Amino acid sequence: MLDHTDMRILEELSKNSRIKMKELGEKVHLTGQAAASRVAKLEDNGVIEGYSITVNQAKLDCFLHAFIYIYSHDIHHQPFLSFVKTQDQFILNNYKISGDGCYLLECRFPSNEYLNEFLENLNKFANYKISTVISKMD
Repeated sequence: MLDHTDMRILEELSKNSRIKMKELGEKVHLTGQAAASRVAKLEDNGVIEGYSITVNQAKLDCFLHAFIYIYSHDIHHQPFLSFVKTQDQFILNNYKISGDGCYLLECRFPSNEYLNEFLENLNKFANYKISTVISKMD
């Protein structure tokens, strides 16, 4: 069971996973060594599964942000899933969903031309409905 200190550690690590253990300890009222020990325990227990980075896609010239609802042609989804694996340069996330559609793709494209080509290839495996992002609300 996680205590209040563990929850604060997770909160601080989610803000900055590269924080120095001494600084983390100061933020959660522990020594750096005690904070490091707590983090190691959270990792060993599988609470912390890994660390990641957030990439600014616009800085990579991927200006077009889209959400694509997927409607599979038939009950065999493997051809679609195989196609998705080849498109990792555009697909940020692939969610299996219930409700409206079978899957929801979150994608980034450098231009409408890339988006159009992606959709033409996608249409060989599934129908879709697309929404593009105007701006992110904070």
